[in-house]
Amino acid sequence: MNIRLAVEKDITQLIKMRWDNTVEFDQSKKNESYEEFERECRTFLESALKSNQWFIWVAEDKGQIVSHIYIELIHKVPRPGRVTHPFAYMTNVYTIQEYRHRGVGSKVLRTINIWVKENKYEFVIVWPSNEAVHHYKKNGYVHCTEPMEYFPS
Repeated sequence: MNIRLAVEKDITQLIKMRWDNTVEFDQSKKNESYEEFERECRTFLESALKSNQWFIWVAEDKGQIVSHIYIELIHKVPRPGRVTHPFAYMTNVYTIQEYRHRGVGSKVLRTINIWVKENKYEFVIVWPSNEAVHHYKKNGYVHCTEPMEYFPS
């Protein structure tokens, strides 16, 4: 099992995994156009992989990506009297079914946790599903005060 940052050659697999992840949890999406989604997702991923804002971590087994976690760095406005470090927003966490409950996701999370510490990012924020809370807790994550949201009408 190789845990690494995604590169351009991974884009096709990442697109398919994003599709599969969405359809697994919302069957109504399987009727959407894969071609339209593929174009939009490819554009996003090509840009993300070239940026210093997105970091896509993957677990690869025999050339196949079996798990991934996307991290977006959020830069904060500097404040007098302290060095300002970005925080990390974790999203699009997914492991293919055949590799679940085998510790793969935890290995990717541990790699990210080390990377976060080494880079002095302030914290990581993730909004887990109810089913995933235990997974994050066993990897050192704790509940925080709920954020507020605004939905424009």
